[in-house]
Amino acid sequence: MQKQLEEISIVLVDDHKLFREGVKRILEMEGGFKVVGEGSDGEEATHLVEEHKPDVVLLDINMPNINGVSAAENVIESNPQTRIIILSIHDDEGYVFRTLRTGASGYLLKEMEAEDLVEAVRVVARGGSYIHPKVTGKLIDEFRRLSIQEEAVGRPLTMENTPVLDARVIESLTRREREVLQLMAEGKSNRAIGEFLYISEKTVKNHVSSILQKLGVQDRTQAVVICIKNGWVKV
Repeated sequence: MQKQLEEISIVLVDDHKLFREGVKRILEMEGGFKVVGEGSDGEEATHLVEEHKPDVVLLDINMPNINGVSAAENVIESNPQTRIIILSIHDDEGYVFRTLRTGASGYLLKEMEAEDLVEAVRVVARGGSYIHPKVTGKLIDEFRRLSIQEEAVGRPLTMENTPVLDARVIESLTRREREVLQLMAEGKSNRAIGEFLYISEKTVKNHVSSILQKLGVQDRTQAVVICIKNGWVKV
């Protein structure tokens, strides 16, 4: 369900009040977002979701009583329509895989830029997924390791549900879009891509939007995984 014109409702759960206040301020200053509930532990998260039925839950991974992973499982079991973004200080791929297996739709590092937070909530609210650009690079390393293992055993071990697309799809991308796609696969943020290519961040965003449309995907993570599977980027 598209969440573009109406306000996106959010429950924010983190045991650090100052961090919550900062996240809330960023979202509400941006407009189009409303934090409808706040909590400090995983047990509160479940009750807040039951009470407010938010579009998105921002959930800290390390909390007292019930941690973010367990809380995510509880929320999804009782409210499967609610989308979850995990907030973490850990960039290890093991944490990412563990949280995504719960059904969470996003994983953000707490060192995120404000633009990453805003983009992540919007993408997840409309049904996509969002992985922090820095973590994307580590996931790609894991895909590379599994791909080598796949060749050794002669059977696919990962990304089995990722479609193989016609080569004409990648040929439809412009030279600049292919450059942007490669840098996305390397885990670079929009700002870092702009600095690398000497173009504005707004121009990068336009290229990313065009890439997603041409590939028929909703978010950057899907685009990168599909292109790895199809051999269209170097990893």
